[in-house]
Amino acid sequence: MSFLAPERLLLLLGVAALVGVYVFQQQRRSRYAVRFTNLHLLDRVAPEKPRWRRHVPAAAFLAMLCLLVTGFARPAADVRVPRERATIMVAVDVSPSMRAADVQPTRLDAAKTAAQEFVEQLPERFNVGLVAFSGSAAVAVPPTTDRQAVLDGIGNLRVGQRTAIGEAVFTSLQAISTFDRQAASDPPPARIVLLSDGANTAGRSPDDAAAEATQRNVPVSTIAYGTPNGMVRLGGELQPVPPDLPTLRDLATVTGGGFYEAASVEELREVYEDIGSSIGYRTERRDVSAWFVGLGLLAALAAAAGSLVWFSRLP
Repeated sequence: MSFLAPERLLLLLGVAALVGVYVFQQQRRSRYAVRFTNLHLLDRVAPEKPRWRRHVPAAAFLAMLCLLVTGFARPAADVRVPRERATIMVAVDVSPSMRAADVQPTRLDAAKTAAQEFVEQLPERFNVGLVAFSGSAAVAVPPTTDRQAVLDGIGNLRVGQRTAIGEAVFTSLQAISTFDRQAASDPPPARIVLLSDGANTAGRSPDDAAAEATQRNVPVSTIAYGTPNGMVRLGGELQPVPPDLPTLRDLATVTGGGFYEAASVEELREVYEDIGSSIGYRTERRDVSAWFVGLGLLAALAAAAGSLVWFSRLP
């Protein structure tokens, strides 16, 4: 915790002075009591000694002063708040290898299910867009807060031809740069989440895409799904389609994103949960003086109540 007006804490010296005066008065009062020579008569006049109770209102009053001074100094604390312009582009590979059934029921169906769950778990204020890529890339759903539009877009993804990972990144970056009128001069905080299982076979290279994403400060998190034993029927023949881990790992590492391997639906869900918890928030310093003022008022009420109940007067 920090203070926006720390110099005001010097007023606590006045509170400390009051504590010193109070202690001095109590010691002085004790000396006067000792001077009363007829102690038996003193017990008959004042048989009920308040003892500790007489210090409670004073302690509450001093606590009130401390809390009010602290609030006056404008304490601030770090608060995580959603970035209202935060934009997440989900890029899904719809190349033929996505028909492989090594992840049940197929890689594409597993990816679509995990992607929909990820979108549903994101805060409502986040903008989410969808890019589908095979031999080329296209924005299926521009960044929006309309979750149903994104969910429907994911559900409608269909398999195409070839794989253009680099184009998927460039297309996602273009969607982010045209998000709103101020995006060109003040880009929104953004991240690309790319799901793919194959090597780049069309369009610009992933290295070029990584360089562009790095320049724009947009991390690309990649998810490689499928198993080394994945097979798909192409041209009437079964062909192996293992995930291209080095390409996807390098893309994530260069851009500052995360690289994940997911071979099952359950693992994909865990990956999406991890990504979702790490994007779209900023830490702000917020004035929390109202809490201290409120506690100070409660302390004032406690001081008044204790004094009225035990001594029939206000402090």
